[in-house]
Amino acid sequence: MLTFVASILLLLAGYFIYAKVVERIFGINDENQTPAYSHNDGFDYQPMSWWRASLIQLLNIAGLGPIFGAVMGALYGPVAFIWIVIGCIFAGAVHDYFSGMMSVRHKGAQYPTIVGKYLGNNVARVINLLSIALMILVAAAFTAGPAELIAQTTPLTFFTALIIIFAYFLVATMLPVHKIIGRIYPILGAVLIFMAVSIGVGLFFFENPVPNLTVSNLHPGELPMWPLLMVTISCGAISGFHSTQSPILARTLKKESEGRKVFYGAMIAEGIIALIWAAAGMAFFGSTGGLQAALDAGGPAGVVNEISSTTLGTFGGVLAVLGVIILPITTGDTALRSSRMMLSELLTKKDAEEAVPGKLKSALIVFVVAAPAFYLSTIDYNFLWRYVGWSNQVVATVMLWTGAVYLLQKQKFHWICSVPALFMTAVVSTYIFYAPEGFALPYDVSMVIGGIIWLAVLGWFITQVVKNKSVKRTRRSTVATEAS
Repeated sequence: MLTFVASILLLLAGYFIYAKVVERIFGINDENQTPAYSHNDGFDYQPMSWWRASLIQLLNIAGLGPIFGAVMGALYGPVAFIWIVIGCIFAGAVHDYFSGMMSVRHKGAQYPTIVGKYLGNNVARVINLLSIALMILVAAAFTAGPAELIAQTTPLTFFTALIIIFAYFLVATMLPVHKIIGRIYPILGAVLIFMAVSIGVGLFFFENPVPNLTVSNLHPGELPMWPLLMVTISCGAISGFHSTQSPILARTLKKESEGRKVFYGAMIAEGIIALIWAAAGMAFFGSTGGLQAALDAGGPAGVVNEISSTTLGTFGGVLAVLGVIILPITTGDTALRSSRMMLSELLTKKDAEEAVPGKLKSALIVFVVAAPAFYLSTIDYNFLWRYVGWSNQVVATVMLWTGAVYLLQKQKFHWICSVPALFMTAVVSTYIFYAPEGFALPYDVSMVIGGIIWLAVLGWFITQVVKNKSVKRTRRSTVATEAS
């Protein structure tokens, strides 16, 4: 239990200390007019209070991600706490802050547009396709589960439930941000927090205490910790999906100083939620073997339902069912909304402030994205989730490199982005060659190939550093010549 409490305190310290360091390096200026005012259209660009935006951001980036992923990551044992804490403070929250604040600085631009400005158009083209594919996969994966649970608990069939959910998606995505998202989602964000806090208090009354720290790999299936743990627990540590969601709220900030609360703060809150559910998964079933048996029997949804019902009684069971149904649907909704924004910028080939399509065009864009998501939601959920994991972390890695190059060009301390970017490059490069949904190569071979890719990316970034220094020297020389 001591490790769990210490981990919570470290996350809080990360917000109150390291977040201010990140904010200072980025360099906020409340005199700058935010896109919410400069491009107010009453639709996507709309001023919103920071506390409301924070709750919406938490709901958008979280859903059931920090619950399901943390429960599955708990199979590795208390070492998962290390990844959640370090990953959240130094990678995930930094990633979220830069994806949000760079969008604010670029007039509410979407993630692929920002990537193109700093990593080039070729990378932007690839990341456009990958990001939209990720949105489709997320919408499908986060719809299949709720539809299945609705079919199990109501007279509705699975297919009928899917139709109802996607009908809601189409309506909600086409409404102004303050109509549904601004009014209802803060309440649902509070529900997510209430669930986590309730389970967190209940942890102190479990029959088995939360195990203290060990770096041993306790996975019953003896799966390697590196790099699988870093992909299994994405929400709660670092998740590329967040970089597609942050621009939604970047268009609502009233001033730049609110970014630390909305972007960095929401990620820390998600990290705490992930810690609570990881701890619950380790303690409730007595061992990682017991957790594995529970996952085999009912999947992560069954585990969440069992923990909630036992800890909080009937009310907890109802809350868990509602959470498993409602929270993923809200994630699917905002995934399609961000897809509409990304495709709008892509199709118009203009910046965010000029990419405002008419209602008919917007509806067509949403339909184009929703159609494949609807189809994919009818196939195997586990298949979908495997591909969500890797593509999600690739998107996160590219966003960190974008932040690193941005800081490099601004002649600021790039290490806050480049170090976690290097770490995540190693993760995704190794994972795709080892994982069954990738090339399924032997572990040693995957490590070697991943290491070669990592060295190549490191070499690329070193050339960027050298090039930047050369430009800086040239500018100084020019200024000195003009002065003389």
